[in-house]
Amino acid sequence: MSDPVRVLGIDPGLRRTGWGAVTVTGTKLAYVDCGVVTSDGDLPLALRLRELHEGITRVVQGFRPDEVAVEETFVNKDAQATLKLGHARAVALLVPALHGMPVFEYAANLVKKTVAGTGHADKTQIQAMVRFLLPKAEFKLADAADALAIAIAHVNHRDAHALRKAHLPAGVSGRAAERIAAALARQG
Repeated sequence: MSDPVRVLGIDPGLRRTGWGAVTVTGTKLAYVDCGVVTSDGDLPLALRLRELHEGITRVVQGFRPDEVAVEETFVNKDAQATLKLGHARAVALLVPALHGMPVFEYAANLVKKTVAGTGHADKTQIQAMVRFLLPKAEFKLADAADALAIAIAHVNHRDAHALRKAHLPAGVSGRAAERIAAALARQG
């Protein structure tokens, strides 16, 4: 029997960044926890990003994932909103990288297709499938369900190709390097 792998999914957002933690042992997927990190919309952007950084840091330090999956952003017609989302996403990528954790990115359509069977699934379909796949999952906000879906997608796409595409900080050594080498070894 293989050792459990702790996976953290992150759904970045400036107002609410969802996070979902699962473990996978062989082919067995288990719910651990989920939630949302928020930022105060009345604060300047820099302080909102600091709030997200502090919140995601608490999650990363508390759960200590082996691998982190972050949803890619899409570009919409509102350039300003897209830029703000990009800032939040940068924080979501940076925090685990600073802790020496491998970070993977997944397109929203791939997450939806993996979890619900269609790349154009709506939020209610995603939530229903997350509840089906993780019966013990308790989430109040769609952001947390989306983050769990991202973690599930990563579990289903954890292959050597994905591991090679991981964003790793330069000069990784020590325990972080050991975790990355172990993840590569598990994938063959």
